[in-house]
Amino acid sequence: MRRFRSLVAAAAVAATIPIVTGADSTLATARSEVQLQLGDLLFGDERYFEAAFAYDRAKQGASDRQLVRALMGEIRAFLRVAEFSAVYHEATSLRALTPRDPVALAVYGDAVWAAGLLQEAEPAYRDALALNPDEARARHGLARSLAARGRLADAMTELQAALALTPTDSEFHHTLGSLYRRMHRFPEAADALEQYVRLQPNSEDSEDVGWARAEVRFLRSFGDRVPFEIEDDPNRLHTVPFRLVNDKVIVRGRVNGRSPIDFALDTGAEDTALTQRAARRAGVQSVARTLSAGVGDGGLRGLQVGRLNSLEIGTLKVNNIPVLIKTPPLRGMPAREAESFSPLALGLSMTIDYRTHHVIIGRTLPEEPAVVELPLRMHRLAIVRGLVNGEPKGFVVDTGGEVISISLSTANALPHNYRHIPLQVYGASGWDAEAYLLPFVTLAFNTIEYADWSVVVLNLHRPSVLLGFRIGGIVGQAFLGKYRVSIDLPRSVVRLQER
Repeated sequence: MRRFRSLVAAAAVAATIPIVTGADSTLATARSEVQLQLGDLLFGDERYFEAAFAYDRAKQGASDRQLVRALMGEIRAFLRVAEFSAVYHEATSLRALTPRDPVALAVYGDAVWAAGLLQEAEPAYRDALALNPDEARARHGLARSLAARGRLADAMTELQAALALTPTDSEFHHTLGSLYRRMHRFPEAADALEQYVRLQPNSEDSEDVGWARAEVRFLRSFGDRVPFEIEDDPNRLHTVPFRLVNDKVIVRGRVNGRSPIDFALDTGAEDTALTQRAARRAGVQSVARTLSAGVGDGGLRGLQVGRLNSLEIGTLKVNNIPVLIKTPPLRGMPAREAESFSPLALGLSMTIDYRTHHVIIGRTLPEEPAVVELPLRMHRLAIVRGLVNGEPKGFVVDTGGEVISISLSTANALPHNYRHIPLQVYGASGWDAEAYLLPFVTLAFNTIEYADWSVVVLNLHRPSVLLGFRIGGIVGQAFLGKYRVSIDLPRSVVRLQER
């Protein structure tokens, strides 16, 4: 019924726009106005794909002012449906057309963030706020950028300012919930997500709302427990030996004081993860369902989420931490799924020394000289900036990965006519039937360059959707294993030292 009413309303809008010509209005600009109003109507009805097409049609024959409206509408619509590849070019056009419009600059920042260029987004938000300190979306964007640099208190200040300006924007409340969770303030995170649910226009039939409610149940399940409680001196450095097994870094640990478990050190995972069997043996109960994503045809994957009473890795012991339970398990894989652990998911920095086979874990690492430093953005996963044939992309730092890979969307944008070499690749979501090897690609990370390199191409669309920005690629052990690698959260940097 809602769709029928929208179509009627759209027809009414089209019928009532005057088609006149003159000094300020031509037939072309009048047609553009019709499409702009139709786009606004469809956007308000949450029909974002159709809205984007209406805004795109509005660009033909539009005045400069109409073109700005069309570009902003199209970008916002594509962002709502995670069509990240479509927004960056449009955003560049928008900024060139109106370089001193604070609203347009905030939209440009959102588009740059969605393109995976997290480092480049922050200046756009700051430029917008220099022109108008009350631009709420710029405040929200700056808060997200500051959080990615580990400046959580400053991020909270900006986000509260954004909410004071626009208290009914549900996205702001969702970001607030994520920020409180990262600060380990679970009750406040649950409150923020409940407000996000209340502000949704169609909360009863929204999948996003269903996942948010499950997250609230999980956060509330901690009760008065202190999340991520570190026993002993919280500032102590912990040195843990590891072994390499099939290019995987394996450390020994315990869950809930039970029998030892081998964990893959996996910075490409957001949380500690257990197989169904390991969770059952450790007495870990499922509390709710959550959404995960990874390489593979399964794409977005529903998993169980629970709570570990304790996790011990060497001398490090952390109490009350979230855990993913891999159930239902994947079928048809060449090897069973493994347990995984990431210090970053616990809010801890780490140094991994592939020469001595030791991992050093702690809140603060000693500052050491490095051959190369890569600026780090921590938004659910660790992201560094790289170049693919000279174009900037965001790469996930993944100690659980084996090779250097680029995303299918990154590969599709390259001007190449080389033969694709099909590969059999499986990941956290099963087999990736679209994976292939692409030769003659030039990669660069600061001063480190790989000329005419062969890279694995993976379909990373679903993980990108979950993260909220396009993943350009992944750097795994083939890159990291040549260095002593420090991922320093307080300083927001990845340091690479020669082995």
